[in-house]
Amino acid sequence: MFKIGEYNNLVIHRFTSVGAYLGEADAAYEDVILLPNKYLKPGMQEGNEIQVFVYLDTEERPVATTQTPLIQLGKFAWLKVHSVNRIGAFLDWGLEKHLFVPYAEMVEQMEIGEKYLVGVFLDGKSERLVATPRITKLLDQTNIELRVGEEVELTVYNETELGFQVMINQLHGGLVYHNEVFRPIDVGDVTKGYIKQIREDGKIDVSLEPLGVASIEPNSRKVLDALNRNRGVLKLSDKSSPEDIERELHMSKKLFKKAIGGLYRKKLILIERDEILSVVQNFEPEGPKHLRDKKE
Repeated sequence: MFKIGEYNNLVIHRFTSVGAYLGEADAAYEDVILLPNKYLKPGMQEGNEIQVFVYLDTEERPVATTQTPLIQLGKFAWLKVHSVNRIGAFLDWGLEKHLFVPYAEMVEQMEIGEKYLVGVFLDGKSERLVATPRITKLLDQTNIELRVGEEVELTVYNETELGFQVMINQLHGGLVYHNEVFRPIDVGDVTKGYIKQIREDGKIDVSLEPLGVASIEPNSRKVLDALNRNRGVLKLSDKSSPEDIERELHMSKKLFKKAIGGLYRKKLILIERDEILSVVQNFEPEGPKHLRDKKE
């Protein structure tokens, strides 16, 4: 049978005046689906296997298309509102028939022309594809095949009092806590993250920075970049307040101390009482005078 809301590889059984009828290779005469004439491509012949997207037409009948939708069943995307009426909103998803969002699924009133992050599911009663901005309901928190420390793709979809809710690889839901965010992020951002903890109830804590020893190198790079921008002097030290460190480098004091400790052991920096000095002078040939004086 056909998979509604997904791509299907089907065989062309016959052509008619309205289009081509497609189905499984051994499908019965009536177990086929129409690919309308406007979606036929040059060179298509009976017996060819082609890839099509299947959805319901305006009369709620399964129909095939060679157009590329902006979203598929079980996936997520930012879609623009085409129209709104008394029963809900209709989104432009790249196909002729717009994608429906019932009022019951809305988190807020949707406005024409605005884009919203939505997921798509198959309504059990109507058997039609429906979009929802209620992202959490479509995420899987049971079949989790992730490891602590694993690098993943994050899509930020909501902000709460605790932190930012994220989609992990567009499959699972997770949370990045506010007090562990040390660089600007916002709803809609797609970024890398790292699995910090998988709880027994399926909830996942996520970090924007690599965990443990792996976090030293990228944060060390941040310190070196800041030194380079400031001509080899950074008005921070291991005595600085967490607020000053976060404001300057967008990292926690714990990660900062790890970073400068690693750089110090590699003899790349000098740590003074109220500042850090660069030993690597890539900002000018001889380095600032205060560093040349220290070497002498």
